[in-house]
Amino acid sequence: MSIYIGCHLSVTDGYEAMGKTMVDFGGNTFAFFTRNPRGGKSKELQPDDVSALLSLLERERFGPLVAHGSYTMNLCAANEQTRENGLDMLRGDLLRMEQIPGNMYNFHPGAHVGQGIETGILLIAGALNEFLKPDMHTTVLLETMAGKGTEIGGRFEELREIIDRVDLPGKVGVCLDTCHVWDAGYDLAGDLDGVLGEFDRVIGLERLFALHFNDSKNECGSHKDRHEKLGEGKIGAEALRRIALHPALQGLPFILETPNDNVGYIREIHTVQDWFS
Repeated sequence: MSIYIGCHLSVTDGYEAMGKTMVDFGGNTFAFFTRNPRGGKSKELQPDDVSALLSLLERERFGPLVAHGSYTMNLCAANEQTRENGLDMLRGDLLRMEQIPGNMYNFHPGAHVGQGIETGILLIAGALNEFLKPDMHTTVLLETMAGKGTEIGGRFEELREIIDRVDLPGKVGVCLDTCHVWDAGYDLAGDLDGVLGEFDRVIGLERLFALHFNDSKNECGSHKDRHEKLGEGKIGAEALRRIALHPALQGLPFILETPNDNVGYIREIHTVQDWFS
């Protein structure tokens, strides 16, 4: 067995630079924000830079990349202007992703802000139906959430309801964040098979395309969403090792979102790879 493992990288120096950085880190996938994670600005793609990245990914046998939408994108916001801004972000991001075909675009489903879960689900699915196209080369991933406040995605059933309302469900999958599902109340440490079995029953493991691989500062079911370095949180190193090695999760990209600097990410990448040796 082997693993696709990497972390979030900055797009500031361009796309090929991200690929080179991950090669230096020892990883073989990575995530990046399609635009400022706290705002609306995005870096324009340069064709030569993108071509160089695509060549590097093929040469180094990378797994799929997992781009991340802005944290401010809320497709089910109660405020109409906020929701329109989110739609503009989604439209632009999906067009941008088509220039690096065959990869994934992950986003937080959003918060319904008092409108109710059902209304939020309908708005999210409606946004996807507006912009998903049969000929697109990007898989859009709904991220599992911790269930804090009014955010949608803290239960597997909520993500399934979104997918069921999407006209092109084959273009949509799920990114499972280990910190988020733990904080949402799914006991990855004590009952990993049970959690994956429930995911399979509700959503289907065939719809699981990527993992955000994080420990948690919180107890299971806290609904707080605070990431921790691998092995230093409440999930723990042994449980995380079992997740990485689980037969149902082989071949998926694992993206570290732990509170680390570059040295820490390099250490975690090699730690996870050592689990497979």
